[in-house]
Amino acid sequence: MRKEKLFLFLIELLITVSFFSCSSTKFVPDGKYLLNDTDVEIDNRSINKEELRTQIRQKENLKILGFIKFHLGLYNLSSEKKEEGWFKRIGEAPVIYDEFMMERSKKQLKLYLKNKGYYDAEVSSSVRYKERKQKVNVTYHIEPGVPYRIRNYTYQIQDKNIESLILRDTTDQLIGGGNIFDVDVLNNERTRIANHLKNFGYYYFSENYITYLADTSLTGNPKLVDLLIEVADNDLEDEVDSIQPHKKYRVESYSITPDFVSVPLGGSKETTDQDTLLDPPYTFLYRDKLKHKPELFYNVNRIEDDPYYSLSNVEKTYRSLVQLRQFRVVNLSFEEVDTLVNDTVGILKSNFQLTALPRQGFSVDLEGTNSSGNLGVAGNLNYQHRNLFRGAEIFNLNLKGAVERQQRFGDDGNLDFNTREFGLEGSLTLPKFLNPLKRSRLFSYQVPQTIFSLGFNYQRRPDYTRTITNLKYGYNWKSSPVRSHFLNVLDFNFVNLYEFNDDFINSIRDLYIKSSFTDHLIFALNYTQVNNNQNLKRRSDYNYMKWSFESAGNMLSAYSNLLNRTKETSVDTIFGVETSYHEMLGVRYAQYLKGDFEYRYGHMIDDYNTVVGRAFIGVAMPYGNFDVLPFEKKYFSGGANSIRAWQVRSLGPGTYDAPRNAYPNQSGDIKLEANLEYRYRFVWRIEGAFFLDAGNIWAINKKDNRPGAQFYFDSFYKQIAVGTGMGLRFDFTYFIFRLDLGMKLRDPSLPAGKRSIIGNYPISSEHFNLTFAIGYPF
Repeated sequence: MRKEKLFLFLIELLITVSFFSCSSTKFVPDGKYLLNDTDVEIDNRSINKEELRTQIRQKENLKILGFIKFHLGLYNLSSEKKEEGWFKRIGEAPVIYDEFMMERSKKQLKLYLKNKGYYDAEVSSSVRYKERKQKVNVTYHIEPGVPYRIRNYTYQIQDKNIESLILRDTTDQLIGGGNIFDVDVLNNERTRIANHLKNFGYYYFSENYITYLADTSLTGNPKLVDLLIEVADNDLEDEVDSIQPHKKYRVESYSITPDFVSVPLGGSKETTDQDTLLDPPYTFLYRDKLKHKPELFYNVNRIEDDPYYSLSNVEKTYRSLVQLRQFRVVNLSFEEVDTLVNDTVGILKSNFQLTALPRQGFSVDLEGTNSSGNLGVAGNLNYQHRNLFRGAEIFNLNLKGAVERQQRFGDDGNLDFNTREFGLEGSLTLPKFLNPLKRSRLFSYQVPQTIFSLGFNYQRRPDYTRTITNLKYGYNWKSSPVRSHFLNVLDFNFVNLYEFNDDFINSIRDLYIKSSFTDHLIFALNYTQVNNNQNLKRRSDYNYMKWSFESAGNMLSAYSNLLNRTKETSVDTIFGVETSYHEMLGVRYAQYLKGDFEYRYGHMIDDYNTVVGRAFIGVAMPYGNFDVLPFEKKYFSGGANSIRAWQVRSLGPGTYDAPRNAYPNQSGDIKLEANLEYRYRFVWRIEGAFFLDAGNIWAINKKDNRPGAQFYFDSFYKQIAVGTGMGLRFDFTYFIFRLDLGMKLRDPSLPAGKRSIIGNYPISSEHFNLTFAIGYPF
């Protein structure tokens, strides 16, 4: 099926199903009504309208795009004579209006508003019947009234030992004078106070010791509340007159079982075959041989960072043990050690129960590939050792082989698998920071990782052969639950190209592309920070921000200038001028600065509809020893994760229109891109999507001779490409297979004034692009 016909077919299918969702009530019984729409009317912007909607106990059928009841339309396509059918299984039965459910919704809304401080809220409803269409619309009208607010709040703390800890902890306090009297906020404050005290040694303290007493009788205004926060002593029964102070606890010993085996219910635990290693305050219990060095647990254990028990330190230790990727089960528990009755400080013993993963493993992966329409097959042989030197060092060795069918330049009929690739890569991850800054605050949240990697890749293509040798040395760490850091202090790449196809090289008219097909060396330092508050376990709005910076060639340039090394001189065959430059290992090295910024925002409309937006800006500036950016460091646009109406590397730069028979490798030094995607539940495990993409790439170097490729502030916005389309996502649990069909709306390579496709050109297959990919585009 041609791409434009496929696009029209999908549009017609959506329109057809939408018609049945809007017009048909054939499965609504006589005398009953289809619940067509529910709405909430409230004039108070401080109350979250979406949260109010979640309190409604009966809602209309699912909608896509906010108004199309697609799933009801599918259900209505089924036969009335059959109780079951394919359309009934994948569709959604009509929601029949129920007056009892409406009354329940009103009660639930009122209860929710009371919890939020609106005790005098009034909730009513109006029902509008459409007799002829057999439908009904329900609107809930809310008059929240004036909320109750906290006028003053005071503490009554029986145990004076904890009074100063609570009173001076005001930075993260959730309640205050003038705040709305919100029950949810009050409960969160109880939890916060309890956790704060647990961080100062009060192991047994809980929210049950904290109660609230609200009084409006002394304020002179029934809407103002005087709040008394009562914190009880250690005797909740209040059976004695004297104050029973809360006890602080120290953790004085650690029992670590790194090969713990859980005992089935009703079974008995055998410990006779366990050996013991004593290294106070640590005790190691193990079988046969202690597979991990004790120093590993000394370094990971953050519980002993403070003299008293700290919940925060326990959580840091747990996170670090999980991050080691050594244990299938991580369980930390505490038990009180018997002390004298009059001791004011209690003693705890910590138990680490760890179930180890297999130390070594092999895996084989076989995958199909599709790179810009070039089909192929690839295989990976992976070996992993999780505890190479008994310190939780993870060694990975990956052997990769691939073949692909690529069209040779000038040979339209070539269908052979003419591309060969072979790669070998090894990496070693250490659970420590190999640097004097071992106790830096940067690493207080979680144990950092030091990573070494070395790889070699051989690529035999129809038009050239290339080898890439890379070496990396860097660090990964997290400084908060949402912030991750990646620093490579050494990122070395040596690229060697040879055995060129002369016709291919001569066909490349773009100077930037041609200059990339030369041997080069990259010696770079780069840093990336990612801030991501997305929680995969629950649906909620999220923000994702990533920025990175890379500098290459500066250390080599400083080294060459310091030693006054001789420069090489040659005539640049590309630009036709004599150039001089330094070499390293007999190859000219690249010198550039590069920075990227990406932002994403995901808005969950409801359980089945999501809107995700993305913005990206990237700039790279070559200079010094080599004023052309290496090919692998340039930006490109188009493809499955970019502007999907264009094939990968076929858009831009600027208004440049590449010759039809040219090698499709448009790239540039600047990239601007924005994407908006609406995702909705389709049927079964299939998700549908509509998207809108916009952006382009540009050249920054004045030597680039591609017409229209240069970036100018006063005209770049006129060169933005725009595409739209629709897609399907197939959720196979462990991965998502994606199919997107994009359509060009605005093509900057067309003449000015006629860059809009619709209205200027007949729609044809060249305006569409079909892409396959794994995972979401962003």
